[in-house]
Amino acid sequence: MKKLLLPLLALAATIGTASAQVEIGLKISPAITSLRAESTSTNAFSSDGSQFGFGGGLVVDYFFGENYAFSTGLLLTGKGGTINYNDVTNDAIQQPIGVKLPITTQYLELPLTVKLFTNEIASATRIYFQVGGSLNVPIGTRISKNKFYVDPATATENKASDYVYFIDADALAGAGVEYQLGKSTKVFAGLSYHRGLVDIDHYFESKRDFKDVTIKNSGVALDLGIKF
Repeated sequence: MKKLLLPLLALAATIGTASAQVEIGLKISPAITSLRAESTSTNAFSSDGSQFGFGGGLVVDYFFGENYAFSTGLLLTGKGGTINYNDVTNDAIQQPIGVKLPITTQYLELPLTVKLFTNEIASATRIYFQVGGSLNVPIGTRISKNKFYVDPATATENKASDYVYFIDADALAGAGVEYQLGKSTKVFAGLSYHRGLVDIDHYFESKRDFKDVTIKNSGVALDLGIKF
């Protein structure tokens, strides 16, 4: 991740030149998200379905050339999915159980990306490609739509936020079309893929002593926006 961020930050440092152009706008991003879960065969963590997420917020494009921009902003995004795993009850019987865990987390997201634009492919229309990453901080988590969750194996109630690590980071790749409506107004539409790089498990290994559990976010978003 450091190798990815350093070039992006270097590009951001060039923005302060007099020739730089800044475009600010808003976007919404409905998405299909899921959790990639893995572990040893003892607990057999696996993904068990996706969910609908929704994001949106401020986008800022700093152009350091006619066809090149450093793109950032501040977004509120919803991520999550359902995972399955095997456990045993914490009693004298030690009964095996299968657990299905739907996790939904809302993140405050800071994109750190580069956008590459083609020349006009039609009147006032350009294609763009976006690559980079994002830093994401969880601001709210629910399990089975509740802020608190009772572990079925231990019968202990925990905050849903205790299950999720305090930071996440994504690799991001996308493409879309931008159309100029007027002198300074543009609209855009595209698709983006977000692949989580950080293991967000903050419960099973640290509090349950499970071995080699990995849970990461993934998602595909439809990006719709306007710049002024």
